[in-house]
Parts: sequence; structure tokens; C-alpha cells
Amino acid sequence: MSEKIAIIDCGAQYAKVIDRRVRELAVESDILPWETAADTLKGYRGIIISGGPESVYAPGAPACDPGILALGVPVLGICYGMQWLNQTLGGQVASGAIKEYGETMIDILKKDSPLLKGFAAREQVLMSHGDSVAQLAAGFEMSAASGEIMAAIEDNERRFYGVQFHPEVDLTINGRLLFRNFLYDICGLSGAYTMENRIQKTVDEIRQAAGDNNVLVLVSGGVDSTVTAALLLKALDPDKVFAVHVDSGFMRVGETDEVMHSLQILGLKHFRVVHAAGEFLNGVTVRGEKTIGPLRQTVDPEEKRHIIGDVFMNIVDRETKALGLDPEHTMLAQGTLRPDLIESASAMVTKKAHTIKTHHNDSPLVRELREKGRVIETNKDWHKDEVRQVGLEVGLPEALVWRQPFPGPGLATRIICAREPYTADDFEQVGAQTATVAAQYGFSGGLLPIRTVGVQGDGRSYGYLAALAGAPDWDRLREAASQITKVVHQVNRVVYCLGSIGNGSQVPPIRTIIPTLLEPDVVELLRKADDLVKRVLQSYQVYQRISQVIVTMFPVDLAGNGGRSIALRPFMTADYMTGRPASFTGDIPWECVQEIVRGLQSIPGISGVVYDLTSKPPATMEWE
Repeated sequence: MSEKIAIIDCGAQYAKVIDRRVRELAVESDILPWETAADTLKGYRGIIISGGPESVYAPGAPACDPGILALGVPVLGICYGMQWLNQTLGGQVASGAIKEYGETMIDILKKDSPLLKGFAAREQVLMSHGDSVAQLAAGFEMSAASGEIMAAIEDNERRFYGVQFHPEVDLTINGRLLFRNFLYDICGLSGAYTMENRIQKTVDEIRQAAGDNNVLVLVSGGVDSTVTAALLLKALDPDKVFAVHVDSGFMRVGETDEVMHSLQILGLKHFRVVHAAGEFLNGVTVRGEKTIGPLRQTVDPEEKRHIIGDVFMNIVDRETKALGLDPEHTMLAQGTLRPDLIESASAMVTKKAHTIKTHHNDSPLVRELREKGRVIETNKDWHKDEVRQVGLEVGLPEALVWRQPFPGPGLATRIICAREPYTADDFEQVGAQTATVAAQYGFSGGLLPIRTVGVQGDGRSYGYLAALAGAPDWDRLREAASQITKVVHQVNRVVYCLGSIGNGSQVPPIRTIIPTLLEPDVVELLRKADDLVKRVLQSYQVYQRISQVIVTMFPVDLAGNGGRSIALRPFMTADYMTGRPASFTGDIPWECVQEIVRGLQSIPGISGVVYDLTSKPPATMEWE
């Protein structure tokens, strides 16, 4: 029997992260679709069943072949996988009154649990579920709990295990230990698997895919696309590699100059910069029989991404011809990461995942090119930290490798556009619920009349934005924010009001917005704010310690001066699939935050400032 593990993908946002955790422990693994027949799984030493966005009792939900439970090998079910395991063996799963999203403390009930060996009596884990195990199947015991919710179950005789939390993500503190226990102690694996050299494997794939064609690489200046360019130059004749950087008008201060510098370092021979701000602002696209746009009049975030992605590809097509390249003999290369493809539910990685966001590198036009075999994506199997490791291995400067990520659509997706406030029929009721929970922690609480996107239970959610005001007690603020998203299900993001509306004040009862569209003056205002935040963080020497600093403008006048407000989201993550907000106690000095607020509120056109308190999940990193 081989030393391999099968990972059954039920549509999880974190399926690839499970794969990474297994690889880190030197165990070979295959990710397989949930439809995989049990007979094809013979020979694997163990099976891991992933989470997923569906309810196990819903029609059409992923139903693995029950025969895998008769193979005689250990099985670990994660989230949805645990629920499927329990239900298939005769237990019950139901929608619970309490839905857990975010960091959660669990109690370990079985000290002799082989799966939880080495865990403390209480452990922090990442929960993201609405359903829970209501009744255990025969033979199972509960080995961990989160209040009344079963957090872990096990049947040691049959070697079946389930966890409601996600051990694969960094927010589960001892997740790696759990996998070690399962792979080494329960499955009996030795950890002798050595991965192939990632760079050489990718170089071989590039050469095979490119053949005699030229390759056009789209370079944003970030580490992902720069590593792609470096790998292309390593694999191909430099005369076959062409680079294009498109300045959409949504770049940060000095961004295009930095891109040019990074590509000069690489030694690219063929390189073009396209300044296309007006083309993007006035861009349109077509979906079915509907024309969407122009971009400067578009509110819906998904439509904004569609327009940006399609205008981008049209520019690429035009520049291909301008470079004298034959489109039919030119490959497109881009730095798309595995998380980007997972969150946009690309068929390259999953058939059952829900779309969390439409990624500009995975637009319909790009998917059409993929079907024709004309796209090279060197990073498609990697996460951000893995790409950075490759960057260092191919000799890129550390300053470039550790640059913070910036979305391809740029500031366009960090401006929350709206013509009308987001206040559904339940606005007052949800606001009252939020205020009640906030008061339990000593804060004023309420809703702001916009919506944000989140990821709850492996699926995309649109929810209200909740706000807190009161003393800047970080630990209590985080506890309040976590509890609000758990019990007020219509809320997926919570912020803390800074400045004059923060400490000791009430969340203002705002029901109106400042109508906001992607006009040049609005974009320039956010550009100034983004640059100020970066410069202040750098002056306190904390910018490099933060995984990603996200500065978002939203159309709410918090301070009553007629301006729009700014949301700060300094974020800490390793895998860019989950993470937590940087604290303004341990990660960022409170004095630094106060200086940022003073600087922002001195910019004409800016009203209030808030600090995003929400982990991912239940909130996405970006606000739309």
C-alpha cells in the first residue's frame, strides 16, 4: 500500500490548504472530487473529507460514495466532511440557532483522544458553519465542544474522526498538530515523501505549454506576476517573452514606476506600459443580452470586476497586435494564485465551491482562452507564501518578494459605490440586535447603511456592516465583533469607530449615504488616503510586519462634514485564505493609529475613520 492520502473535495474554500498541510508533513496527497468511487480509493492509507458550502441534508448536496467507509482506512471529516460522516452512519445534522464564524474557543473533553493528542484543555480554532451535529451516530463519542456544539467526534474502533472546525488554517492554533496526529499516529505514515522540485517542474510545464509560441505576461508589479515573469525567463528564450503593464488609473501612488523598476531588474527585453485610465472609466462589457457599464457609472462590485477584467483583456489583445505578435501563436501568462481560483470557483480547482468573488484573472474571457489552451499560470498550485519562497529561490530581491499584495482592479474595488443606502426591511431589527450584543461588552453598537461581502460556511454572503463605539479596549472589541457575527446572522463585518466618534461616544444613527461612483476625483481621494496610511505605518516601522494593509472608502458621512469615510484593515495572514485583523496593541501602536486618523481627517472630503475588527471568515479581506 502506498504512502498516500486522498483528500475528497466537497467544494471547500480551503481544500488546497488541507493539501498544503499534508505536504508540509512530507506526505503525498491527491485532491479528488466528491463523486470519486470508493473502488478508485483502494491503496490510499487514509482519507480526508473536506468542508463545503452546502447543507448535507439539502437536495443535490455532495454525497460521497458510502463505500469509502468500508475500505478499512482512517477517515477524517472536516466541517461538512464531519457532518456527512455522521449523517451517513446514522446520526443527524441540523441548522443550529448558533452559527459560528471566526475564531472560537473549544473545550477538549477526551484527554486520550488520538486525534487531539497534545491539545490544551481549551484551544482556539476557526469555525465557519451554520449547521451542526444534532445527534451522534452509533459508535461515536464527542471529544471536543464549543458550548453546546459538537466540535469534534471520534470512533476509535473504526478509526473515523470528525472536526467541526478547520484545522488546515492558521487561525486554528494547533491545526498542524492535529494533522500530524492523524497522518503519523492514526494512519501510520512515516512522512518520507519528498516533493518534486517546484521550480524545475514548473519550468518543464512552461516549456511544454509554450512550445514554439511567444508568451505575453501581464505584470502588475506584485510578487505573483513578477515571479511568473522570472520563471518564463528561466524556461524560455528571452526573445520569446513579452511583458505588458496596464495602468488602469486605479494604481497607488508611484505604483507604475515601481513596476518598471522591478521589470528592469528581471532583465526583460520586451516591455510595454499602457496608460489606460480613461479607457477603463468609460469601459463597458456584455453579459448575455445586457450591456454593463460604463465603469464610472457602475455600482455592483461583480459588474465592476467583469468590466475591468474584460477591458483589461481587450487591451491585452490590442497590445499583442501592437507588439507584432500573432494572437493565434501567442500564449497569455499571468500570476493567478490557487486561492484566487478557489474563491472564484474556477473549474480548474473545484466543481462544487461557491463563488466568493469574481477574480479579474479568472474572467469569462480568460476562461475562454484557457479552454483553447492558450493560458500559462505558473502559480496556479501555489499560495502566496509559496510564491514568495519561489521568488527567493530564483533570485528576486527580498524587497520585491515581500511587497504587499494589491488587487488587480486596484483602488476600483476599494471604493464602495452606491446610489442608495442599503437598508432592507430588517434594518431596524438587526440594528437593535447588534446594539444589544454590543452593550453586553460595554460598547455602543449599530448598523451603517451599506453592505459588504463575506465568506460564511464556505459560501459568499452579503451582509450588513456593524459599527462599535466606546473605549479602545482591543480584546473586548474583538470579542464583541466575534459574538455579533455569530448571533446576528445578517452581519458579516464589524468595525470600530475611531477619532471624535469613537471613544466614549455613540454610533450615530445614520440612514443615508453620500452617492458614490468611480469618478476621477473620488479615486484620487482614496489614492491620497492610501498613501498617507502607508507612509505613517512605515514611519512607525510596522508596515513590513503586516501581511496586507487594505484602505477602503465607503459612502457614509460618519463625522457629519459631508465627506466619505475610510476603513482601515491591516490584516495578518500566512495563507491569504484566512486571517485576523492586526491589533492596535500588539501589532500596531495605538499612537500610530491615532496619527493615521488625524492625518486622514485633515484631508478635505474625508469624514470618519473606522477600523475593521473582523477575521476572515466571516468577512473577506476586501470589502467587495
